[in-house]
Amino acid sequence: MTDAAAKAPRPFSGWELELALRYLRAKRKEGGVALISIISFIGITLAVATLIIVMSVMNGFRGELLDRVLGFNPHLYVQGAPLDRPDREAIVARLRQVPEVVRAGPMTEDQGIVLGPGQVQPAYIRGVTRQGLLETRLVIDNIKQGSLDGFGEGEYGGDLIVIGDRMARALGLTAGDPITLISPSGGATVFGAAPLKKTYLVGATFQTGMAEYDQAFVLMPLEQAQLFFGKEGTWDAIEIITRNPDDLTRVKPAVRAAAGPGARVLDWRDRIQAFFDALQIERTVMRLILMLIVAIAAMNIISGLVMLVLIKGRDIAILRTMGATQAAVLRVFFLSGAVIGVSGTAAGLAVGVLFCLFIKPIQGAVEKITGSTVFDPTIYFLTDIPARIEWSEVAFVALWSLFAACFATIFPARRASRLDPVEALRYE
Repeated sequence: MTDAAAKAPRPFSGWELELALRYLRAKRKEGGVALISIISFIGITLAVATLIIVMSVMNGFRGELLDRVLGFNPHLYVQGAPLDRPDREAIVARLRQVPEVVRAGPMTEDQGIVLGPGQVQPAYIRGVTRQGLLETRLVIDNIKQGSLDGFGEGEYGGDLIVIGDRMARALGLTAGDPITLISPSGGATVFGAAPLKKTYLVGATFQTGMAEYDQAFVLMPLEQAQLFFGKEGTWDAIEIITRNPDDLTRVKPAVRAAAGPGARVLDWRDRIQAFFDALQIERTVMRLILMLIVAIAAMNIISGLVMLVLIKGRDIAILRTMGATQAAVLRVFFLSGAVIGVSGTAAGLAVGVLFCLFIKPIQGAVEKITGSTVFDPTIYFLTDIPARIEWSEVAFVALWSLFAACFATIFPARRASRLDPVEALRYE
């Protein structure tokens, strides 16, 4: 190893960082560079914070929506041959013994028509057992009127039914009022199935916060639904509730094995996959748009460094004549831009995470100052703006911002390193 090589400073040494920071602390005549640096810092901070806040709020809405969907619907459905076997009650008992299965029971579901005072609308009519309804926490915890006393009791389960609050308001009904339902295939005649019309009593109304459920669903005792749809003694499916509906990869094979040959096992994604695919696409597109905003904010660094290179041309030439290599000059200006990117990213992460953690007090303060409701619960059915921070996503945002900022510094830094000292000092 030569003496020159032994004495050469290591890359990104202390003097390079010190010089980079000194360049960022511009003098009055170089105020334009300082201003652009401040604008770049603020732009990166706001872009990173916005990306974190928007993605966290979207994650919160998706989580709330998913909780409502999974709180109202079964997680798994067993259909096919097991429903026609004489030992199907034993099959249900076996399904309840499967690990991760919380509840299993029969259900039937079909479409019908609901008649109110001068109003008619279609509806989904779901037949459930009393125990199954009592374990549907989303309904039990959101009863608006009436109660479930008497539901599922009496001949064929009785005549009490439960409907969504939006449906009740649209039809002008309250708990205790009669309601007429029409089944398109309830009555059997010599000419085949005929519509069946029957009057029930509204035992209770529920409000889940999902317009689809509150507007269109009727919950009826299982035996009554079988009679109403002309399916006496038959089931449409066995509904299963699991502990972790997001991870059904291990549960589905066990459920299929417990159900026996000919069983067809579906999960909640098979019924509403298109809806959540649309949410995922929206989330992905929003992330791409905000990532571009972060990249645009980082591009401001280029203009600041280009001005800095023009102003510091004489200093670069002197550094080169004193023995600084092209790589050393490149690292100095690279560090100048990287400092802006790192500090802006760190500030943006702090602002974004703190905003999400304290979003409820911030919402309350804004409502108090403006005197208006920022997040109307009568519209969104949520009292607060939901925000769920995914730390893996926060890490991705930080890495993307750092990459964009460092990438933006490469071109002006290379231009500084290739500056000819002779040309720079010719007119000095």
